[in-house]
Amino acid sequence: MHKSFDLYFVSSNSHKYKEAKSILNSFGIKLGFFKLSLDEIQSTSLKEIAEKKAYDAFSKCKKPIIIEDDGLFIDSLNGFPGPYSSYVFKTIGNKGILNLLTTKRKAKFVSIITYCDKKILKSFDAKLDGTVSKSQNGMGWGYDPIFIPKNYKKTFAEMKNKNDLSHRFKSLKKFSNWYLHKMESNDR
Repeated sequence: MHKSFDLYFVSSNSHKYKEAKSILNSFGIKLGFFKLSLDEIQSTSLKEIAEKKAYDAFSKCKKPIIIEDDGLFIDSLNGFPGPYSSYVFKTIGNKGILNLLTTKRKAKFVSIITYCDKKILKSFDAKLDGTVSKSQNGMGWGYDPIFIPKNYKKTFAEMKNKNDLSHRFKSLKKFSNWYLHKMESNDR
């Protein structure tokens, strides 16, 4: 059994925090929360956006933190909304995305977890292939009601086990492997 370590998730999105907390708790990592709205640079690189946000978050919180940035990349829309997913969701929502699509619905979710403390800035990314559904299904947040993971028939919003297979789970798993190793090395 792993020791618990202090770490904070920084976001204005409490849904993301709840998912991250549940996932990291399963790996033995204790996670606190700083609800904070961070400025987001305009970039086509999720990693660049995430690293800037993590650096800014650490500068404000002065504690080891992680942030998560993600995007829905739709092939037939040349990767749109991609790094602009949050803005697009607030502007046109799932209905707007569905209205933009005709027949080609292949997409992927990409998640970047970025850790920052006084010495380290490190990112962990993961993707999950899937498709955009033809209608909204289920009661989820964000793009969950329209994203169907590859080899599944239900949207994220309809799944009870979303946290066991999502893009966020995959990036948090990569992060947790690194973080637990780092903490164990520091204990020696």
